[in-house]
Amino acid sequence: MRRSIAVVCLGLVVVATPAAAQEQSLNLFVGGFTPRGLDGRGTHDVLFQNLDFLTFDIKDFNGPTVGAEWLFGLGHNIEAGVGTGFYQRTSPAIHTRLTHKNGDEIEQDLKLRVVPFTATLRVLPLGRNGAIRPYFGAGVAVLSWRYSETGEFVDFDHNNEIFRDNFVSKGSNAAPLVLGGATFPLGNVGLGGEIRWQGGRGNLSSDWPAGTKIDLGGMTYLFMVNLRF
Repeated sequence: MRRSIAVVCLGLVVVATPAAAQEQSLNLFVGGFTPRGLDGRGTHDVLFQNLDFLTFDIKDFNGPTVGAEWLFGLGHNIEAGVGTGFYQRTSPAIHTRLTHKNGDEIEQDLKLRVVPFTATLRVLPLGRNGAIRPYFGAGVAVLSWRYSETGEFVDFDHNNEIFRDNFVSKGSNAAPLVLGGATFPLGNVGLGGEIRWQGGRGNLSSDWPAGTKIDLGGMTYLFMVNLRF
């Protein structure tokens, strides 16, 4: 899938660059990613199933994200972009019903990392030369992800024996992307904000303790610095 999105991105660059060599910019962004809530994750999702025996807060997965995006014009009202970002967050968890014989908690760390590679098209209703440049658009993302559970586990098939382990699953999955925002130009530098929605689900390895999927969808809220050149 990563090869497919690379072909799409390269095609956009080849088509757009000769016609819009003076209409390019670089977005540097920082913000927050809020993964999809438990009510929308589905019963096969690993975090949904973990709640049957673990206590943790899904809001612990809300966390910062950073990245960059190269934008180039396809006419006065259309813009294309390719970019990447980085997000990683860990949620502590304890076993809900069981403890060690001395009363200590049975503890785990649930960790999710997502590196999106994106290709987008956006529409600028007021064009690219106004005092404010609102836009909306859509695209595709390849989400390179890694999910792990590290710590203490209970073997329910062997007298609730407690053991330490580290389960890791990773992959790359294509996902839809919808976005909207606005940029306020100040000469060759602009400031802006953007909201993104992304979908996407990954498949966990076959030996996973609970769950077969990891939901990668959610909302991203960004503050941007736009450099025109």
